[in-house]
Amino acid sequence: MTEHSRDTPQFYLTAPSPCPYLAGRSERKVFTHLVGERATQLNDVLTHGGFRRSQSIAYRPACEQCRACVSVRVCVDDFRETRSFRRVREGNADLIGDIRAAIPTAEQYSLFRLYLDSRHSDGGMADMTVLDYAMMVEDSHVRTRLIEYRRHGPGTAVSGRGQGALYGVALTDVLADGLSMVYSFYDPERAGRSLGTYMILDHIAKAKAMGLPYVYLGYWVEGSDKMNYKRRFLPQERLAPAGWLRVEE
Repeated sequence: MTEHSRDTPQFYLTAPSPCPYLAGRSERKVFTHLVGERATQLNDVLTHGGFRRSQSIAYRPACEQCRACVSVRVCVDDFRETRSFRRVREGNADLIGDIRAAIPTAEQYSLFRLYLDSRHSDGGMADMTVLDYAMMVEDSHVRTRLIEYRRHGPGTAVSGRGQGALYGVALTDVLADGLSMVYSFYDPERAGRSLGTYMILDHIAKAKAMGLPYVYLGYWVEGSDKMNYKRRFLPQERLAPAGWLRVEE
């Protein structure tokens, strides 16, 4: 393979397939490979253009007659914590998110399997094996981290790590201007904690501490109930044909 072919991205278009968000519609995606020495830089540029990462692939919807998928990023410095968000944060004050290298473990996969079986048993990831999970975590040529959420322990103040049972995990890319939440999962048996919301709040806090202005949440799809939660994190910016537009409410 030549230097030119490794460093110059080639884009491809998928065949139509059923849309996972809106019933009765089909989707197509444009994608490219994130490999080579410039993968991190390319991931930054493509994320700014509305792409998402999955393993060593960057993709974006390219549906011919639909523009429902809209990239969303939270404005970290101006984020407004509502009463509801404050309750979630206070209800999980006993947890700590430990940033680790992107190395999969059997414990993570057990939680991942429990989450899929409970929440997404009919989804496209339902049949993922432990090897599939390992590939999802390890197959990255960019700056990727795992954040494990556990309860505070006696040594947490020294080690910075939680102890005990694993409550949630986030697979996160560190970009030049923010944190991109690639995939997250949590213990469905602890529904009262609103762990999905809490992990986003924690990413906002972590991004602020790191001096990063955005947290990228992926696609918001108007009309899809399972994507509606992303509208709550305000202010945010949504990617439109004219560029990123700020939304206050």
